[in-house]
Amino acid sequence: QVQLVESGGGLVQAGGSLRLSCAASGSIFRLNAMGWYRQAPGKQRELVATITRGRDTNYADSVKGRFTISRDNAKNTVYLQMNSLNPEDAAVYYCNAEVYSSPLRKLDIWGQGTLVTVSS
Repeated sequence: QVQLVESGGGLVQAGGSLRLSCAASGSIFRLNAMGWYRQAPGKQRELVATITRGRDTNYADSVKGRFTISRDNAKNTVYLQMNSLNPEDAAVYYCNAEVYSSPLRKLDIWGQGTLVTVSS
C-alpha cells in the first residue's frame, strides 16, 4: 500500500505565495515521476507541473515563471512553490506519483488534495 499526503494549502491574498508538499509513504520500491494537478470548481483536472526522478520538469503555460516544482528523493517528497498567485490559481491541488511497490508492480497514486484559495 502506498499513500500520498499533501500539505501546505490555505488562503492567500493575490500576489502572495504558498508552498505545497506531498510525501509518499508505504511500500515503495521506486518512486518515478511525480506531479501536481489542480481542479477548480466546474472545471476539469489539469496538469500544473511534473518532475521526473532525474529532476526534469514540465509546467503548464499558465504557471511558468511563477511556480517551481522540486523533489527530495531521500524523503520521497515533492514540493510546489507557488509565487505571484492570482484568483485563477484557486483550486484543489492534487499530488500524483508513479510508484513501483515491487520491481514489477507499477501504481499510479493520487493524494487526497489540498485546497488553495486566493483572495483578490
